[in-house]
Amino acid sequence: MPSLKALRNRIASVKATRKITKAMQMVAAAKLRRAQAAAAAARPYAERMSAVLANLAGGLQEGAGAPRLLSGTGKDDVHLLVVCTGERGLSGAFNSAIARLARDTALRLQRDGKTVKFLCVGRKGYDILRRTFANQIVEFVDLRAVRELGFAQGDMIARKVFALFDAGQFDVATLFFSRFKSVISQVPTAQRLIPAEIAGTAKTAGQAAYEYEPDEETILGDLLPRNIAVQIFGALLENNASFYGAQMTAMDNATRNAGDMINRLTLNYNRTRQAMITKELIEIISGAEAV
Repeated sequence: MPSLKALRNRIASVKATRKITKAMQMVAAAKLRRAQAAAAAARPYAERMSAVLANLAGGLQEGAGAPRLLSGTGKDDVHLLVVCTGERGLSGAFNSAIARLARDTALRLQRDGKTVKFLCVGRKGYDILRRTFANQIVEFVDLRAVRELGFAQGDMIARKVFALFDAGQFDVATLFFSRFKSVISQVPTAQRLIPAEIAGTAKTAGQAAYEYEPDEETILGDLLPRNIAVQIFGALLENNASFYGAQMTAMDNATRNAGDMINRLTLNYNRTRQAMITKELIEIISGAEAV
């Protein structure tokens, strides 16, 4: 049975930890509001750009040469997995869930005889994936020095992807991140970057017809690189909001668990103290009766 001093020290230690987790929860809640607003503001732009690209891709003439970012290399032998995670921990399963999805995808591709390479954005994902795929990580982007995410970070990562693609390092690129749904729900997501995933290219009845100048192929050649940068930037914003949501939930759970532990330790402390008092009283009474 632990001594009263050991129990008092343990209770004081847990109380100090609870103060820290409560403070981290409040900080995460404050940052979550800004991160959630930024992620929500970026979605309409990305959706509208996807609609424009779909219209342009649908207007390409049969047999016309589509840009390589849209048509790909014609092969799918080498896959680049762009894995975006957080730079810090204490966020529950946020980082491990993204890394697990990327790892399962990589193992499935390898079973199919494909070659897999990784571009890691964020220290936590890099630390997890290098345990298994150390020799397959071709690039690591550290964003710890970035105080506020901007389009410059998404564009910088996109340029690294373009450089690898132009050098013939891969055929298909897939982006992994966590899509923010709510404070308690963040969904690990895989989204193809190259060849560009264009939905709804077929023209529907009643859809307005547009004439483009210059032609669709030229405009696509200019918009597709920007669209990939926008997708990566959007993924970084979604990740940022998801991280703070996961951290807020994790710190709230930690605060509650610390409170429960304090209650149990206090109960144990009181019982131990009562047992010692009872033992001393019995010894005093026994000594008095012996006299």
